[in-house]
Amino acid sequence: MIISRKYKFIFLKTNKTAGTSIEIALSKLCGDKDIITPITPEDEMIRYKLNYRGPQNFQGFYNHISAEQVRRRIGEQSWNDYYKFCFERNPWDRVISLYYDFNRTEPRPEMSEFVCSNVLQILKVRGIEIYCIDGKIAVDRVCKFEKLEEELDYIGKQLGFPEKLILPHAKGSFRKDKRHYTEILNRQCKEHIERVFSEEIRLFGYEF
Repeated sequence: MIISRKYKFIFLKTNKTAGTSIEIALSKLCGDKDIITPITPEDEMIRYKLNYRGPQNFQGFYNHISAEQVRRRIGEQSWNDYYKFCFERNPWDRVISLYYDFNRTEPRPEMSEFVCSNVLQILKVRGIEIYCIDGKIAVDRVCKFEKLEEELDYIGKQLGFPEKLILPHAKGSFRKDKRHYTEILNRQCKEHIERVFSEEIRLFGYEF
């Protein structure tokens, strides 16, 4: 996650929504006093090669920290003064991405075995647990992963970024099956994901 005192924004990082790529791109805009949490060594190497700022001032903060925890750490006034945003993703597509990230090498379990286990609850992949406080959306904008470039352009204009954000390619090589999720998930998987992510589907109108 990133807190930019320079541009007065808070970027909350959800799971499987290009968060690492966005985080790296935002690092380019950060100043000395901004908060940047660490990412994996492989992704830090991408940031290093681009000559962007790395982890700094992050004591008490971490990668997928929740809105509630950030608000507690920076105080109510700062929380209210900053523009807060994150990304959400179609849950059926997200779970397939998670499957390949979690099972990077062969042999992989069957998709239905992975989806219908309790792994989704264990991994806490629900973005709603990050960007909500007391069951209510606590950020100024929940951007759609499906409109990634358009959303980033909007954020850039809102915050006065001096240039267009260019996303590096991070964590995008694990998914081997590029078919649409409707061609991959069977009925059992579809319905299980629908139950787990029912609130997100209701809030954002996602459809299978």
